[in-house]
Amino acid sequence: MFGIGTYPRGGRLFVAALAVACCGFGNTGTADADTFIPLPGGIITRELADGTTITIRIDEESAKVSPSLGSTPVHRNVWVSGVGSVDLAGPSADTATIKISPGYVVGCQMDISSLGVNENAGESNTLSQTAPYITPSLSESFGGGITLAPGQAVARLMLDLEKPDDYGMESHKRYNKVPGPHASVTWVDEAFEVNGCGGYAQARSFVLAEIDTTTFIGNLALWGQPFTMG
Repeated sequence: MFGIGTYPRGGRLFVAALAVACCGFGNTGTADADTFIPLPGGIITRELADGTTITIRIDEESAKVSPSLGSTPVHRNVWVSGVGSVDLAGPSADTATIKISPGYVVGCQMDISSLGVNENAGESNTLSQTAPYITPSLSESFGGGITLAPGQAVARLMLDLEKPDDYGMESHKRYNKVPGPHASVTWVDEAFEVNGCGGYAQARSFVLAEIDTTTFIGNLALWGQPFTMG
């Protein structure tokens, strides 16, 4: 279940920002039946050249993990909750547009704590339907089920917003686009399944933000703390 919030418009940004916050790499629980895992969320703030700041937060984050009803070792059920928000402040905040996209990366028998945004990405990067500036080797899951083999990781994007395109055809967006200076997305008990991973499985949240103005496109990403699914 999702909630999307906005506040009054905020301002123009004149330079790009690209950054990653890794909010801890420790394991936070084990995947016993209905294991509840409170998570610390996180915050990242970057200041632009004109004094405008971009802040991304993950708040009220938690996960609940359980094995399958048949206790199959290659299957887990996950329910996740959290609030992702993006805020602009300062002289350029009123005319910018914010694109916000929350999600989770899930890995099987690999360390996903080092996954992050491509540091070489430039201003031409955009938050498209497939959020291309996540680590390029990640495939993406658009449904409720994720199938993984050992050594694989998948980005599970949370939003799927349906709207007509310019020709009246159905289109799907993996982000919410709102005028600045604030955008937020809330998810409560959002469920997905992990199949095929007979070994150690791990997940971590992320919130991606793209700031669009008439002069540039800038990207910022916040990563949550990894948690184990057993």
